[in-house]
Amino acid sequence: MIKTFFTVTAFLIISFVFAQQPQVKVEEGIMEGITLSSGVQAFRGIPFAKPPVGNLRWKEPQPADHWTGVRKVDRFGNSPMQKPIYGDMRFRSPGISEDCLYLNIWRPKAGGSGKLPVLVYFYGGGFNAGDGSENRYDGESFAKAGIIVVTVNYRLGIFGFFAHPELTQESQKNASGNYGLLDQYAALKWVKKNIAAFGGNPDEVTIGGESAGSMSVSAQMSSPLSKGLFKRAIGQSGSVFNLRYGTISLGEQEQRGVTFAAKVNAGNLSQLRKIPAAELLDWASEPGAFMTRLIIDGYFLPKSPLEIFEAGEQSKVPLLAGWTSTEAPYLAFTGKSYPSPDNYERLVREQFGTGADEVLKLYPGKTESEVLKSATGLASDNFIVYSTWKWLDLQRKNSGQPVYVYIFSKARPPMKAAYSNVETGLAGGINKKSANTDKENLPPVLPGASHASDIEYLLGNLKSNDVFDWTKDDYKTSLLGQRYFINFIKTGNPNGRDLAVWPKTTATDKFMNILNIAIEAKASPEQFRDRYLFLDGLFVEKEQRFLKSP
Repeated sequence: MIKTFFTVTAFLIISFVFAQQPQVKVEEGIMEGITLSSGVQAFRGIPFAKPPVGNLRWKEPQPADHWTGVRKVDRFGNSPMQKPIYGDMRFRSPGISEDCLYLNIWRPKAGGSGKLPVLVYFYGGGFNAGDGSENRYDGESFAKAGIIVVTVNYRLGIFGFFAHPELTQESQKNASGNYGLLDQYAALKWVKKNIAAFGGNPDEVTIGGESAGSMSVSAQMSSPLSKGLFKRAIGQSGSVFNLRYGTISLGEQEQRGVTFAAKVNAGNLSQLRKIPAAELLDWASEPGAFMTRLIIDGYFLPKSPLEIFEAGEQSKVPLLAGWTSTEAPYLAFTGKSYPSPDNYERLVREQFGTGADEVLKLYPGKTESEVLKSATGLASDNFIVYSTWKWLDLQRKNSGQPVYVYIFSKARPPMKAAYSNVETGLAGGINKKSANTDKENLPPVLPGASHASDIEYLLGNLKSNDVFDWTKDDYKTSLLGQRYFINFIKTGNPNGRDLAVWPKTTATDKFMNILNIAIEAKASPEQFRDRYLFLDGLFVEKEQRFLKSP
């Protein structure tokens, strides 16, 4: 009798738990998520568009299909098609597929008010890799602080940024390419329409992202399509104003598309669409076969982002953005050459020509220690620091809105002993240790926060990364950075009680005010404005040549 009682009781408890899984009704139908142990509710693998397969390959995303009954959304959707490029990416998805247009939502347990602020986050990966299921982008931490978090999948590489004259011709917008950016735009429209059902305020949306995700934020700010879909923006390391990874004209990307089609022996668009996804990815991944670029297509980007921002035609929203203290190591500039003053000067003169003397003044290298410091700064600035600075500078001058600028400088701790066979890569990824004896004879890279190392800290996901031996100081830094980010998402101002003041920067300020985020936070005027102004001259010159080209 007692055994039967406990069996029935256990059955009733289990039934009650399953019955209490959260359900939400959106335009497409009813969905059921899961409740995490923290009480946060997660909805994983929500389709926000039709699968872009078959004839929908290389087309603007179409509205998702409706469904009947209750759809389980307790597992992440497929990752976009990609190769395993970066060793630090850990997906929780079932695999890669063209059928990848899914988003994920985390909300507080009592999330039915319809008034909660929302963060929509775009992942990084050079527009060739990444996925919204990665642990480091997990939204549980921010959801516990009263924010609804959305991560979005978007098409990558050949699937997301392929342009071709036939694609342009068949498009009602007379445009092709930028499908990955259009996926993000479709997700933002979905959020605007449906997030109230999850308890979110559609008028209190912040968009954010890191690296290519940060570039995506600046692209969404540039596009007239996305105006009104978000109220604030966060950028972590990167923008479209990039010396090395800038935008490209539609005509040029179309011609590259024609060349690629010939390479794969496809005589027309129909044949291109019939190539199996895995085979297409293999072809595109061959060296020099395909180059992912954001395209000035006349639709999503009607003109260059620089023209848009200079004219004040971008989304005029508060912007919080910054970079890490060591975005790239000195090796990214010196390569296999020993970082001696003579080698450094030679490399500077080879790369900068008539501008070399100015570079050597701004990034001096008269001693080996000076070379290490300057080469690190030059590699980081060229890679991504300048582009982030330029975005902030344009926004504060031409929007009437404040910007909040940061440098994240907390270096990761050593890796755990179990990971003695791996090392960090040039852009923050993790790779197997190489047997490169030349590298062993070079000085160690300077300490600092490498590219992408800030993600786990600022989004509150240190525990999800078991590679590093996190300390109390790491968790203290993480909590500090989160508080600033959470305040900004909620109010448009990162400042709050018991926090060091983060001064805003506006059009009237001579220098940007920069908050250094580490174990403690401290603000000061920017130190290297002269460097960025020099690089700015190179960028503007490049853009002017681009605008004059046929």
